[in-house]
Amino acid sequence: VRYPTGCESVSAVMLLRFLGVEITVDEFIGSFLERGDMEERDGVIYGPDPWKCFCGSPYDEDSFGCYAPVMCNALGKALKEPTGKAAGEEILKAICEGRYEVVDETGTPTETLLSDYIDKGLPVLYWACINMREPIVGPSWKLYETGEEFTWISNEHCMLLVGYDEEGYYFNDPFENHGLIRYPRALAEDRHAAQHGMAVGVKVWT
Repeated sequence: VRYPTGCESVSAVMLLRFLGVEITVDEFIGSFLERGDMEERDGVIYGPDPWKCFCGSPYDEDSFGCYAPVMCNALGKALKEPTGKAAGEEILKAICEGRYEVVDETGTPTETLLSDYIDKGLPVLYWACINMREPIVGPSWKLYETGEEFTWISNEHCMLLVGYDEEGYYFNDPFENHGLIRYPRALAEDRHAAQHGMAVGVKVWT
């Protein structure tokens, strides 16, 4: 697996490509993703704040991930000089002319994401759990900046929400090349809540 902890980056690139930006996952990680390494000091693990940067490396299976503000920042930088064709000339033209907004939708009900994005043909980055497994509390580390203890919620996963029906949500899921996959609404919403209800969308005015 080339990006064992790269679900956020792969999902972001899927969104960018849909919007018409020709970019690879490696380019996204190398040019736009803020990263910070973990470090052991006197038997104590120190690390960055996932609200501010990716904890570790998407290429490392022992790394963690990042939260919605990090992806907002990375997407904002990647959209500043878009090129290519994908979802259609109108969306790409709007992006090129700056008629878009990257929005941190953390805490926004999924039903609202459906009306604000999916119903308008725009996918959304959506945090939940790998294969909708139970969230696991831990591990923990001390934050570099403050020394306070941060606790990770394991099985963290980011996918691209692309559709829905009466009882389920459809995602483009980068885990193990799942591709398009459907999960029951209640289960997805529960796992979404376990990961702080995080989501990121790009609103486009055509």
